[in-house]
Amino acid sequence: MSSLLTMKMITNGLGLTHEEPQPKTSQSIPRAFAPKPKTMSKAIPTSVSAVRIDKERSNSVQTSEMMMPISSSPKTHFGSGGQHRSGSLGTPSSPKMNFGSLSLSDPQPRVLHPLGSGELKLLLLENISQEAVKSFKDNGFQVDFHSKSLSEDELVAKIGGYHAIGIRSKTKITARVLNAAAKLLVIGCFCIGTNQVDLDGAAKAGIPVFNSPFSNSRSVAELVISEIIALSRQIIDRANEMRQGTWNKVSKGCWEIRGKTLGIIGYGHIGSQLSVLAEAFGMRVLYYDVMNIMPLGSASQVNTLHDLLTNSDFVTLHVPELPETTNMISTSQFQSMKDGSYLINNARGKVVDIPALVVALKTKKLAGCAVDVFPSEPGANGPNTFTNDLNKWASELQSLPNVIMTPHIGGSTEEAQRMIGFEVSSALTRYLTYGSTMGAVNFPEVDLRPIGADQIDFVRVCHAHKNEPGVLRQVNEALSQFNVEKQYSDSKGDVAYLMADISGVNDQDLIDLQDRISKTRSNIITRLLS
Repeated sequence: MSSLLTMKMITNGLGLTHEEPQPKTSQSIPRAFAPKPKTMSKAIPTSVSAVRIDKERSNSVQTSEMMMPISSSPKTHFGSGGQHRSGSLGTPSSPKMNFGSLSLSDPQPRVLHPLGSGELKLLLLENISQEAVKSFKDNGFQVDFHSKSLSEDELVAKIGGYHAIGIRSKTKITARVLNAAAKLLVIGCFCIGTNQVDLDGAAKAGIPVFNSPFSNSRSVAELVISEIIALSRQIIDRANEMRQGTWNKVSKGCWEIRGKTLGIIGYGHIGSQLSVLAEAFGMRVLYYDVMNIMPLGSASQVNTLHDLLTNSDFVTLHVPELPETTNMISTSQFQSMKDGSYLINNARGKVVDIPALVVALKTKKLAGCAVDVFPSEPGANGPNTFTNDLNKWASELQSLPNVIMTPHIGGSTEEAQRMIGFEVSSALTRYLTYGSTMGAVNFPEVDLRPIGADQIDFVRVCHAHKNEPGVLRQVNEALSQFNVEKQYSDSKGDVAYLMADISGVNDQDLIDLQDRISKTRSNIITRLLS
């Protein structure tokens, strides 16, 4: 649920500036909503025969007949909350899947099987969508499903027998867990964020990590709209009073949201969708992002965070958790906000200094807040789980009026979870059965056009290695006795990944080839799919 601080843009690169229209004013406007002067601009896999060594990585390599996917990976800015991926994803055992540049006239793709025997085992935690579970089973995987997260100790004891793991936000894949994961090939985060995974450690182990950065964008945006209305009308307090038998019909401090200003910090997929929804309610929209981004509708980009805070009645955050965003809203930022304004955080728990938020609420600087994410969150549902033992300020925040606290439910809708389940399960299946790393957040993104169903003696080599000089020469020497039909390699940081399709290979060749490539000094993991 995040979006700001944008390293790279998702737009077409146009950074237009717009003169901000003056808001309409009528009657007297309370100071919380009074506009201030502003200056702004605008497989059926059987078993995996994968050979791994202890870790580092290899030189970027790139050779013959490179196959580019239909659309090259768009750049991302911090508003996206993760790597962008484009194109439809489908089941890899079906021609419905998007195979890059495959056209309708091309031969049907052949489903590949990892060299070896036995089933690939998947561990799915945290009540991942049943559609995803079914998809994995339909594709021949052995699936162990758990509705709750596992602790680090539980994971260390259990993960050694699995080739893939699917998690949401509560399960932590630490360096210790990775060291115990002798067979692990891939990690799927069935959510937006990936900060619960040691991404660098996974890459060094040759393990790509996939997520679903945009599938729940609409769900989060709708939650923000509901919170804006609930805060402006004090709905939560009135509802709680009625549950206690108290009739308290009041209008003081309750406002329409029409004509008010919404400030969006992070104008990515969530922020931009929210912008459109807010304008439909008659709100004026400002946004702040570290990149110049073309607005949707009549929204206006401001130059600084201070500009946004001083001109907004409602401030909502949609940024990732990074060193630059930790406590980005703290005491000085609260002092810059309008008196009687509101703060909404559905992004990451550490981007708001909550003790400072408590002070701002107690002093009436803010008229209310909505918080869906917290620095520390319970590992499972249940009573007495969100207490001062978890966050020392919990009871203090719970006691304040017009405060909406929700248990990280921004993306928790049936629609979002179904789309996330489909997207991530498809990405994991594509990697396990075809070797494609398109959409991986920590790994070079490499893909090849599929092997045709009539290409019986073709084999796909998937080789993750240290990013060191000389790797291509060693690999090509191993491949030199075969016809290399196509080959593509790329690197990301210290890790490189090469895919090659070769033909004229017999069973003994497969064993000898894998043994030879896996014994190269830069090898991290080598898989052969046939």
